[in-house]
Formats: sequence, structure tokens, C-alpha cells
Amino acid sequence: MKKTIQRFFETLRPRFEKGGRFQRWYAFYESIETIFFAPGVPTTATPHVRDSLDVKRYMASVVVVLLPLLVFGMYNTGYQSQLASGKTPELLLSFWIGFKAVIPLVIVSYLFGFGWEIVFARIRGHEISEGVFVTAMLFPLTLPPTTPLWQAAMGISFGVVIGKEIFGGTGRNFLNPALAGRAFLYFAYPVQMSGDAVWTVLSGARQTAVDAFSSATPLVVAFEAKTAGAVEEALAEVGYPFWKLFFGLYPDSIGASSTFLCLVGALVLMAIGVASYRIIVGDILGVVLTGAVLNLIATEGSIPYMTMNPLYHLIIGGTAFGIAFMTTDPVSAPDLHPARWIYGFLIGALTVLIRVFNPAFPEGIMLAILFMNVFAPLLDHVVLKFRLRRRIANV
Repeated sequence: MKKTIQRFFETLRPRFEKGGRFQRWYAFYESIETIFFAPGVPTTATPHVRDSLDVKRYMASVVVVLLPLLVFGMYNTGYQSQLASGKTPELLLSFWIGFKAVIPLVIVSYLFGFGWEIVFARIRGHEISEGVFVTAMLFPLTLPPTTPLWQAAMGISFGVVIGKEIFGGTGRNFLNPALAGRAFLYFAYPVQMSGDAVWTVLSGARQTAVDAFSSATPLVVAFEAKTAGAVEEALAEVGYPFWKLFFGLYPDSIGASSTFLCLVGALVLMAIGVASYRIIVGDILGVVLTGAVLNLIATEGSIPYMTMNPLYHLIIGGTAFGIAFMTTDPVSAPDLHPARWIYGFLIGALTVLIRVFNPAFPEGIMLAILFMNVFAPLLDHVVLKFRLRRRIANV
């Protein structure tokens, strides 16, 4: 089988190489071939390849880790749809309903994401950037399942073009492209991106928000709790106990609800050296310590949200998804180890502060990551200057 596929690409390659009939589309051909086989061109100058994990396989490993969240997202979408319709959820039917709602969004994301990559690769005369593999998968997982396809197309287009390509492509963007596209939709179409009804689809109507069913998300329930110290009880009363939130069976973005799967994904990415444990641990410390400080300074006149158990901030509202797959983006995050600790901690702290004190942005993690993306180069600069100052003093 391997040899058959290899012969197929060897037969096609001359038609796309320089002088061939389709040479202008070589970037597209190369992007497909290198999914199956590593490039056969030897390295002629430094830096030299140290192992078999090239950029494309680096990105592909992230996509593979995201697949369980995609599958669970389809199931949860169908599960919530059947609950909203007053039916007892069935396993296969839940998958089918979710499949019809989610897969079109994924297809649109890849079509437009790759479309823009091909356009810019053709204009600049270089190969297609591998980063689009991850961006096009991450983006739909951050969306409500009722998102219209045309809005998904606009969001991924904004993320790829404005968030990345105008800065030079993968490796030169300072914002996470998937989050940039999600933020664009959030501010441009707030009705379709927020509220209680957008997280659940009707059976048989993929893009229609449930009109007769509105279930408050855990973030809304937590913010609207009336009694200090009783936020967890308020969540449990409306059907959101701790373990249900941890495993993710509640209305939320397609792939962001399951803290359990995000935890597994984070551990895998750290084990294979793709994700930085410094950023992830920093994120968690920032969330927990900031939540704990708010618990300590809360008074009788404070909003009840300040008294919520800090661990709950980690399992609601896509915090775990953002920590595992967004904060660890190697391009938009700092490069130096001390800067990564600071970067992660500040993202966690800002997430909690935005949630508690700014009800206009109940999610928190999205804005926190984008805000710190802007400051990532500065963190590296400060750490580097500090190191150089110490080095000169020791000379």
C-alpha cells in the first residue's frame, strides 16, 4: 500500500514541478504529498533536522489529539439537542444529530482556511503553511453548534488572513489565528455567538437555535448566584454538578466543554514535547491562586461569584480547552522558559478577573489569551535583558 501511494505521487510530481503543466499549483500538491511522506529534499545548510518530527507532523500530532474532542463535541451536540426536544437521548441518534451540525462547520473551516493559504502561497511563491491544519480544526471547536456556515467562513477567513497571513504566515503571527477568528465573530455577531439559546440545536434543523428551550450555561449560573458561598450549590441545582462539568455534558462550544478530554490531550502533548508544561502549569496556578485570593478578600457585600471554589473556574467555560490547546501555541507564546511561566500565570489570572468583574465577557479565557499574545514578545525581551544584565555583571 505504501509503495502504491508513493508511486502515485512520483507519477504526479513532474507535472507540478518547475516546467510542468501545473507548476503554479506545486504548493497545493506539496501540501498533500507531505501528509503521507516526509520531504525527500536533504538539508543543505544549518539548522539541520535532529529527528523525524518536522513541522507538518508537529501540527498533525495536535490534530490527532483534537479528534476525541471533535467526536465528543458531536455527541454532546446531539445529546443536548434531544434533551431540548424533550426526548431521552440515544447514543447513535445523538452522534448523527451532532454529525450533521458539526461536520459542515469543520468542512467550511478547512475549505476556506486552505483556500486562503493556497492563495497566499501562490502569490508569495512558497509552500503552503502547515499551521492551517491546526487552525482549521481548532476554530470550529470554539464555535456554538448553531453558528451559520457563512459566519464560520468569515471567521476562519479573518483568522487566517488578518490574524496570520498579513504578518507573513505561520511563525510570524503574534496572535493565535483560531482565537482571532473567534473573537472577530464574537464582536461582529454577538447575537449568534452569545446568550443561552445558541448552544443547542433542534433535531433536524442544523442551524436553528432552540426557541422554546433556553438553558443557562454554567458561567451564567455562577455569575447570577444569589448567595455567597453557594455558587456550587446553585450549579448543582440546575443540573451542573462537579463531575458533569468535568466530563462536559452541558451546552457549550462544540469542543470546549470536556475538561477530562482536554486534560488527557494536554498530557499527551506535553509527553511528546509539543506543548510546554510551564505554560500549562502557569495557567492552572494563575486560575487557582487568583480564585483563592478572591475568596479571601470577599466580604458580605461582594458578589457571590467571588466566593466560588477556584477549581470550578478550571472546569467551566472552556478554560481547560484554552489552556491545553490555545495558550500552548508555539508561535504566539513566549520562547524563553521564565517568560512562559509568567505568560501562563497571567492568562489564568486574567481569565478569572474578566469573568468575575466583567459580565459582558463571561468566557474570559479568549480575551485573556489574545491580550497576553500581544505581550508575549515583551516578556521574552524583559527576560532576555535580565539575563544579559546578570551575565555582564559576572564578567
